[in-house]
Amino acid sequence: MDFIARMIDTALSIANMDAVDALRAFFIFAACTILSVSLPDSLRSRFIPYGARATSTPPVEAETPASPTSSSSASPVTRALDCVAKLRVPHSYFTQFYVVSVLSSIFWALQLLFHGAAFQAIATRIGPEHLHPAISVNQVMLCWGLMLIQGLRRLHECLSFSKPSTSQMWFVHWLAGVAFYLAVAVAIWIEGTGTVLSHELSLDDFSLATRFSGRTLFCLPIFILASGIQHDCHHYLYSLKKYTLPTHPMFSKLVCPHYTAECMIYLSIALLAAPKGEIVNKTVLSALAFVTVNLGITASTTRQWYRQKFGEEAVRGKWNMIPIIY
Repeated sequence: MDFIARMIDTALSIANMDAVDALRAFFIFAACTILSVSLPDSLRSRFIPYGARATSTPPVEAETPASPTSSSSASPVTRALDCVAKLRVPHSYFTQFYVVSVLSSIFWALQLLFHGAAFQAIATRIGPEHLHPAISVNQVMLCWGLMLIQGLRRLHECLSFSKPSTSQMWFVHWLAGVAFYLAVAVAIWIEGTGTVLSHELSLDDFSLATRFSGRTLFCLPIFILASGIQHDCHHYLYSLKKYTLPTHPMFSKLVCPHYTAECMIYLSIALLAAPKGEIVNKTVLSALAFVTVNLGITASTTRQWYRQKFGEEAVRGKWNMIPIIY
C-alpha cells in the first residue's frame, strides 16, 4: 500500500492536481483520445469497429496481391499501424468489465465502511475545496448501491445473453473499459470523502428509509426506467436468430437505444450525487462525458454498418443515440 501511495503522490505532484481533479482529467483525457482516434479514416477503420461491425466493415486501405500499397511497399507508419491493430482480444472479454465493476463496488464498500487504507490513501490527497461541500452519506450509499446494481445486471446479461463468437476487439478497448470501471467506482463516492471522514459508517447507513428526497424521487425512476429499457434491448438483440435489422419499437427512431439508456443511467447517478447547492456531481459528469463520446462513436459505426448491410432506408429518419441532437 505504501508503494501505491507513493505512486499516487508522484503522479499527482507531476500533474499538480489533487485526486478529484486527476480523476476528472482522466475521464476527459480518455474521451478526447477516443474522439481523436475516431476522426482520421486511417485510424478509425483500424481501431474503432469491433464485434460484428469489425468483421463486416472492410478496411479503408484494402489490399490485394497486385495492389501498389501492399505490405512490402507500405510506409513504415502504415505497417506500424497495421501491427498495432492486430493486437486484439476476444469480444467476450466485455464480461470482464462488469466483473471488475462488481468487485470494485464491493471493495470500496468495505473501504468506506472501515475507513480502510485504500480509502485513506485517496482521502489524504484531496484538497479542501473538494472536501467541502461534500455529498451526504446517504448519497454515497445510494449511488454506490445503484452502481452495484448496474454492474450486477450487466454481468448477468453478458453471461445470459452471449452467443459463441469469434469476433474480437482492439486490446485498447479492453484496457479502456477496465480502467473506466475501476475509476467510476471511485468517482461515485470521492466527492463525499469529507462526509465519510467525519462520519463513522455503519450498516444503518444502507437503509433506504432516509434517502427519499425530492431529487431522489425524480432521479431514481430515471435510473430504473433506463435500466429496464437497456435490459429489454439487450434481451431483444440476443433473441434474434442472426444479426438482422432490429424491429423492436425502441429501435424505430434510434439506431442504438441501449446506448441512450446507458447515458441516462449515468446522468441519473450524476444528478443523485450532486453536492448541496449544486445541480450535478462534476466527477460523475466527467465519467458521463466519456461514456457519451465512446458510445456515440460506436453508434455512428453501427449506423454505417446498418447502411452497408441493409441499405440507406434502414437508418433513414433515425437518430444515432440522442433524440433530436445526435
